Amino acid sequence: MELTSPVSTINGLGPARVKILNEKDIFTCSDILYYFPRKHLDRTAINSINKLVKGESVTVIASVETFGEKPIRRGKIFQVIVSDGTGLLTLSWFNGGKYIKKMIKIGQRLVIFGKVEWFNGFVITHPEIEVIDDGEVNVHSGGIIPIYPLTKEMASVGLEQRRLRGIVQFIFDSQISISDFFSKSILQKYKLIPLDRALRLIHFSDNNNDLKSAIKRLKFDEHFFLQLLVALKKYNIQKVGTKALLDIGPYFKIISESLSFELTKAQKKVIQEVHDDLKMSRPMNRLIQGDVGCGKTIVAILVSSLTVGNNRQVAVMAPTEILARQHYASFKNEFDKANIPCCLLVGKMKKTERATILKGLKEGKISVVIGTHALIQEDVEFNSLGLVIIDEQHRFGVNQRLKLQEKGDNPHLMSMTATPIPRTLSITYHGDMDLSIIDELPKNRVPVTTKVVDQIKIEKVYDFIKTKIALGRQAIIVYPLVKESEKSDLAAAIDAFESLSAIQFSKIKLGLVHGKMNPEEKEKVVSQFKKNRINILISTTVVEVGLDVPNATIMLVEHAERFGLTQLHQLRGRVGRGSEKSYCILVKRNHSNMSRTRLAIMERTNDGFLIADEDLKLRGPGEVFGQRQSGFFQHKIADIVKDGKIIREARELAFELVKLDPNLRKPLNKDIKEVFVKKYSHYLKNLKLI
Repeated sequence: MELTSPVSTINGLGPARVKILNEKDIFTCSDILYYFPRKHLDRTAINSINKLVKGESVTVIASVETFGEKPIRRGKIFQVIVSDGTGLLTLSWFNGGKYIKKMIKIGQRLVIFGKVEWFNGFVITHPEIEVIDDGEVNVHSGGIIPIYPLTKEMASVGLEQRRLRGIVQFIFDSQISISDFFSKSILQKYKLIPLDRALRLIHFSDNNNDLKSAIKRLKFDEHFFLQLLVALKKYNIQKVGTKALLDIGPYFKIISESLSFELTKAQKKVIQEVHDDLKMSRPMNRLIQGDVGCGKTIVAILVSSLTVGNNRQVAVMAPTEILARQHYASFKNEFDKANIPCCLLVGKMKKTERATILKGLKEGKISVVIGTHALIQEDVEFNSLGLVIIDEQHRFGVNQRLKLQEKGDNPHLMSMTATPIPRTLSITYHGDMDLSIIDELPKNRVPVTTKVVDQIKIEKVYDFIKTKIALGRQAIIVYPLVKESEKSDLAAAIDAFESLSAIQFSKIKLGLVHGKMNPEEKEKVVSQFKKNRINILISTTVVEVGLDVPNATIMLVEHAERFGLTQLHQLRGRVGRGSEKSYCILVKRNHSNMSRTRLAIMERTNDGFLIADEDLKLRGPGEVFGQRQSGFFQHKIADIVKDGKIIREARELAFELVKLDPNLRKPLNKDIKEVFVKKYSHYLKNLKLI
């Protein structure tokens, strides 16, 4: 049997089972071996019920004695009583536990994972459970049992835990040949076990040390191939030629010397790093990362003035019209001092105005354009685009950024984000970019005071807001909106606006903005707020970026537990932009331990980088970072939160290989290239990497 042999050649896999496996992208023996267990049950670490301790996370094997629903004040609770012969344990699921009911039978044996509580006996609430067959825990002589991810479709055709283990065992018993793509020297340098041994041990280990060695090797492989892609992308960017921007030009000096404030050391450092890139004959690909309010905009303005000083154009793309207009106001304020022509290009403009702008860009009479997605439309042409600046770059897809770059002759690229990114995420998702960090806030910034309050105190919060408005200040109240399509969430913001306008703030002018409003409506409301004609702005998260009102000193976030910490930090950054003391009030309506833990972090610190690290640990990369950018792998076993050391080692190897052999043509790298192209060809289609 070969790794490439179809699963249909495996004993016991008929058409129905093959069909289900194929639907899970399992077509070959190799796919089976790479269908890793989602966890491993250590038989030596199984807990007896009579020895459970409150507060500990445990693993228990027990049989179902009885089960049923119990009415409670707010619905139903589904309970299962289990026994292992030493005592009884109650398993509880709120809201009826519908999916559990279908799994449970009297006498059925369960593997139970969860945290022990005490309520007139030992209880585990919302445990993780696995149904096992009689004798299944003795499936092999070792002490570690693999637990595979199963679906109801798999179970319906008999593809349960025991069957899957048998399939894997059958493949190994067939003396299948598994060659390694890493040389012995690489294995020795990074203390990795051979691939064939790793694949055997991930499924069948006798002890935890062997299992750890297998996991390390397979994690390393996943991180390595991702870093190899990153290294190749970076190499391909660097080998492309572009015009070096050697001159400083007259504009940089005019603008920098006219500033009413002194640049921080961090800003000066980043400007120098960018300037060094611009002087190179390869296109810059740099990410400017900084905390909220660190002064990225003035850095972008000064870098743009350097580019214009070299007779090249600049395009600045922002994710929202509100933010684009704000940037345009900031850029124009500084550029007017140096007579640099700049313009704003957004979706809805008068035809004559748009035509004038397009003509000016094509003829080179407009040096800098700030806009939204409107910049990537086909009829937008540049005379000599030299620099592309992407603000809040995580809001854009890879293709959108490429479309704008393609409007120039290999222009320099500078991306910016106000979302502090933990290092492991940065080298994983942005490893092909050079990184600059603005880690210093301007001297005049007053730290925002953050307070978490329960919903029962909301009236006191409203009274506090009234006192500040009486002193001439303004407030922003944000309601969560997970998706703009979620009508209930949008309705919550609209209902709140109507209720607050009529009752709590009846004598105060309120405004409402949300994602369903057209740009003109939004801009009108925001403009009135900026002019202090509106005292309180009710909003969904459209204010997360792009609203800069120094007079706004209170940010109130409803249902704060529904937001990620980095998002809350972004919202908090909308206040505290003036000299007045500012406040961020987080109203929590969920009283779980997780909510309390997360929101307490916001009270403790204003450091966005620390918050990002904590958010990553608590929620994982997918939630923190939003939708993954196209071109990155879906990991089967790797964990970018926990694998910091492995990621660094895998990155070291990948970048070293590309440095010495950019096209992976050396005989030593032949096997690596073969696996890379074969397994990850769908990531390479448009990149022409190899």
